[in-house]
Amino acid sequence: MTAVVPVILYIGFGVDLLNAALYSNVVGFIIGPILVVVLMRQDLKEERISQPLSVGRIIGWTALGVLLAWTAQVIAGTIEIELLGIDPTSENTEVIVEMTRLNPIFLLIPAISAPILEELIFRKIIFGSLYQKVNFFWAAVISSLIFGILHMEFLHLLIYTTMGFVFAFLYVATKRIIVPIIVHMALNTVAVLGQLLIDPEILEQMQQEVMFIFIGG
Repeated sequence: MTAVVPVILYIGFGVDLLNAALYSNVVGFIIGPILVVVLMRQDLKEERISQPLSVGRIIGWTALGVLLAWTAQVIAGTIEIELLGIDPTSENTEVIVEMTRLNPIFLLIPAISAPILEELIFRKIIFGSLYQKVNFFWAAVISSLIFGILHMEFLHLLIYTTMGFVFAFLYVATKRIIVPIIVHMALNTVAVLGQLLIDPEILEQMQQEVMFIFIGG
């Protein structure tokens, strides 16, 4: 579909292929979460009723979740760089940043659409199903590995798996999928905007300073 729609827009409506691809991806990532939410609306409603969570607690858990996820990401990234010798550059992030530079509307995907879709699928459905059969550790590891593998950045599988583990913890701790969704949104938004707005040399220096804190000097 993502290959056919841009061609149709290009031939039928005169939209250049780059913008056609961009808009089709945005629309696809908007429709996807909506369909999943509609299909899961009863389950989500039951979760909201059976596990009430005040706005204050959601904000608190979100703040804690961002801190945990950020710390886990830094530790995993440090292991990749210092022990495994892996280049910290993320191709996925670079593509998202470049697409956002071309058209800011693309930011809707990593900031809103993707976190909703991914948390509902990987945490609510896959992790939730596994957690009914095995303990938390194995349910989180398996679902997080799948989460990482499907991002198609195998060199950074440790980071994706670690992040998935944190999101699974937040889901179990709060019993509300909205918390890992918001944390996921915040992390994605900060990551993209950071690379868009901060000078690359300054960003690299900040990353090195953070790693220095964790590995010592």
